[in-house]
Amino acid sequence: MAIHESAENYLETILMLSQQKSEVRSIDIANELNFSKPSVSVAMKNLRNSGHIKMDENGFITLTESGYQIASTIYERHTLISKALMSLGVDEETAVADACRIEHVISPESFEAIKKHLKGKETGKS
Repeated sequence: MAIHESAENYLETILMLSQQKSEVRSIDIANELNFSKPSVSVAMKNLRNSGHIKMDENGFITLTESGYQIASTIYERHTLISKALMSLGVDEETAVADACRIEHVISPESFEAIKKHLKGKETGKS
């Protein structure tokens, strides 16, 4: 099942926030993304209905296995692409902004090739 870029961004944000704090709520996501609470509520309902998150009776949000897989994939892409662009001389702000767009459209094949190439550079085997 295809997932939209906005859902990927929400899942990635939940993952990042859960690494910073023990409990994540919709308000935390709204504040992080600078979105309205109603917009985030609708998105959380959609992510719940699609089985990517769970929300307990206190409003705490956790990723399901499928949500975690998507979030960690997007986060890995974001991190690696940002670092790669910065290593090429792109300033951090631009690299991060560009990575945010690239991470959603790059094919798994292209991403793996980039990752392999960068690992080769790190070990001196380019």
